Parts: sequence; structure tokens; C-alpha cells
Amino acid sequence: MEVDLSWLHYVYLAFIVLIIGFMVMRRDTSLICIVGVFAISWIATKTLSGSISGIFNSFIYAIQQLLGTILIISVIVAMSRVLIRTGINGIMISPFTKLLRTPGLAFWGIGLIMMVTSWFFWPSPAVALIGAVLLPVAIRVGLPALGAAMAMNLFGHGIALSGDYIIQGAPKLTADAAGLPVAEVMEASIPLVAIMGIVTTVTAFILMRYDMKNGKWRDGLITGPSDSAIKQEDDLHASEQTALSLPVKRVLAALIPFAFAGDVIAMFVLDLTGGDATALVGGTSLLILLVITMLTHKGKGLEKTTSYIIDGFLFGFKVFGPVIPIAAFFYLGDSGFTAVFGDKLPAGSTGIVNDLGVALAHAVPVNGAVGSVTLTAVGAVTGLDGSGFSGISLAGSVANLFAEAIGHGLATLTALGQVAAIWVGGGTLVPWALIPAAAICGVDPFELARRNLKPVIIGLVVTTIAAMFIV
Repeated sequence: MEVDLSWLHYVYLAFIVLIIGFMVMRRDTSLICIVGVFAISWIATKTLSGSISGIFNSFIYAIQQLLGTILIISVIVAMSRVLIRTGINGIMISPFTKLLRTPGLAFWGIGLIMMVTSWFFWPSPAVALIGAVLLPVAIRVGLPALGAAMAMNLFGHGIALSGDYIIQGAPKLTADAAGLPVAEVMEASIPLVAIMGIVTTVTAFILMRYDMKNGKWRDGLITGPSDSAIKQEDDLHASEQTALSLPVKRVLAALIPFAFAGDVIAMFVLDLTGGDATALVGGTSLLILLVITMLTHKGKGLEKTTSYIIDGFLFGFKVFGPVIPIAAFFYLGDSGFTAVFGDKLPAGSTGIVNDLGVALAHAVPVNGAVGSVTLTAVGAVTGLDGSGFSGISLAGSVANLFAEAIGHGLATLTALGQVAAIWVGGGTLVPWALIPAAAICGVDPFELARRNLKPVIIGLVVTTIAAMFIV
């Protein structure tokens, strides 16, 4: 059935184009999104007070949708802080150092450990968790610091974050924007994440080995850090390193992985997905935080617990602060509109994005190939702001639009947009998003981005072609 588009649809579409344009120019889009919400509110309510209130109410709706994701990340970061400061993280990872005997083993070992750790702790905390321990070992066996940084980026900020199967922050955002269950997007992303991950990491490794063989990693352009350049915990926390005895640290270092392994088993046995799975991981992280903090600080444990939680929330809202205005706008394209404004959609409308999809189907020939290329492009463009998360709501909305036109493939297109956005903006290509890994390895973030560029582009091309056949 053909849909009659109104000013509401045209204004929404115009702001989508405007937002993409500003992202291409590497400008912040928060203001544009807020103006977009105001414009949509004005058309929906036709009053100045309703338009102004619509901005605030859309923010409330976005925060309600994102709160679980913000909370789980904040809790995990808080827990990672106490693990780092007590030295438990070093003991947890130390057995793996015996396996890193050659540059190749160091590259793949650091990458795989980073990937697994990032599934549970998220990449930024995972860099701090493993970088200080594994980087000196990797350098001693001949892996350049830049190679270690590439492994951390590609496996952590690339593979682990683009799938995000444990914490489920990324698929939650894209699934909500596309109007799909989280589990459906996660299932569709598995082959895409696997293809992207294999192609990108293998390409990066081959290029690295070629450059090492030809001496290009020792030409003065790329230099590894000295021991003093490797980031360690600040001296202010030295007392926390010695607060627990070595046997106690070893016991805790053994129990923590078992606790999270138990969570994974429970997810399969109890069929927990989405918010239920996230809650299980979050609750486990909180309990670990409480136990270790009380054992470490004893009489001051109550106050320190609050301090760690505050640190976690500061990180969480710093990361998601730019996401809230953007999500507020894109949620209006689907169920968020009715939640904020009530029954203000034109007669017969099933949502702004759905209406645009139906109109597109009647206006231009659209197929799986066009949709796949478009979603990869949209995801990559939205990742240019360096967040990775700020634009994946747009990817979900655009996937919804194309799936409506094609008639199928919504989950695959949504997952493709998510993969492209996270790989570009989550910490593999945009220099200012590479700073955590670059800092821990003592390398130039711009040089790291340049080294990642060719493998990531090759991976995106191959993954997009694969998505064409899957759709």
C-alpha cells in the first residue's frame, strides 16, 4: 500500500541527510539532532511549548532506552578499576604470557586475549587490563609496539565490540532503532562479524609481517616505547597493590573467570538474552567489585565502594553523553514518536521510517546489493565522529527503511550497519578513538590509524559482498 508522505516525513529525512553531512565533515551532530527533534516536535504539536517540551521528553525516552547499557558499562568499568589497582588483573593474564614466544604468537595471542576480555569488560577497560602486562612480553619477543596496538584495536574495538555478544550494548541500540529483538540482530551479525574479523586480522598480520621483513617497522617512522613509556597505574594507588596478599590475589584471579564462565553457561541453560543476560553480567560484576573492595580496603571499604561506582558512572556518561541527543532524534523515527507525542502520526502511518521505506519501494528499484552497500556506507560515515555508538541508531533506522523497500533482510542489514559503524568509529580508524590503545603502547594514534586503514577497508568490502548474498 502506498503511503502519503507529509511534512513530518520530509523534515525527518532532511535532518538525516544533514546529520550524515556533518558527520562526514567530522563535526559534532548533537546540536543538529536537537534542532531536528525541535522541528519534528513543532510539526507534531504545532505549539511552541510542545516543541520545547518535546526536546526534553525525547531525551528522557532515549535515556530510558539506554539506561541499562549505560549502567552495565559503568559497573564493568568500576570493577576493572579495582582489578587494575589491586594487581589482580596482572595475575589473571600472567599465565598467557608463557604462550607469547614469537612475534606471530604475540600478535594473535594479544588479539585473542583482548577479544575475550573485551566481551566481558569492554575494549577500553580491557586495554588497561591487559596492556601493561602483555605489552612488555610482546616487545621482548620482537613484536613492535605498533603491532601490539593493532592487535588490541582489531580484536577488541573491532571484533569484540562490533558483535558485543555478552554486554549487548551495540546490538541493543541498533535493534531498538530497527524495531527488532536484540537476539535476532545478534544472530544475524555472527557471520558478518566472523567474516570481517578474519579478513581484517589476517590482512593486517600479512601486511605487518611483510613490513617487518622489509625493515619498514624500523625506519624511524615507527618506534616502540621504552619501558618508562608503558603506562602503569599511578603511584597514588600503590597501597592498593599491596593490600592483598599474593595467595589471596591468586584465588580471586582464579575465581573471577569462573564467575563469568558461570554467567555464560547460565545464559545458554536458562536461555537468557538481551536485558536478562546483561543483568546477570552486571550483577556479577557488582558482586566482584564489592567483595574485592571490602577485602582490599577493609574499614574504608564502604567509602571506596562508592568511589569506584562514581568512577564507573563518570566513564559511562562521558561515553554515552554524545549518544543521547542522537538517539533521541532517531528513536522518533519509530516507537519513540508515539511514546513522546502520543497519537500525532498521519492517518495510516506505521512510523516515520516505515513510511519512508514503503515510499522508497514505490519510487526506486531497491535490492539487497544496493541496501548492503548503503548500510556499510552509512555505518562507516556515522563512525567518523569517533564514538562508534553515536550513529548506530541511524544504521538501524536506515536498515529498517531499506528492508521495508526490499521486503526482507532487516536483521542482516541492521547488523551490517552496526559492524561498519563500530569498526570505523569504535577505535580502529578514527585517530581520537585510538588514544587508549595508542597511549598504553606508546605509539602515535595517527600512525596506528594509518596502519589499520587498509585491512579495515578490505574487510568492509568483503563483508559487504557477503551481506549481499545473505540478504
